[in-house]
Amino acid sequence: MFEYEMHQIRSAELIRQADEHRRARAALAGRKARRAERSSTAMDAEGPVSTGGPRRSGFARTA
Repeated sequence: MFEYEMHQIRSAELIRQADEHRRARAALAGRKARRAERSSTAMDAEGPVSTGGPRRSGFARTA
């Protein structure tokens, strides 16, 4: 009887750990999804970025 109770306790502990691990992974995935959503909306709102710097000359360089 004692071994059966120990088995039940151990089983309950493993189930609790698995549930905790599952919740942690879900929270991490949710954080990543929110971060990706924020960065994609920021990029969409900003649009293409141009540096406005000097452009290369259209003529070939001489040696």
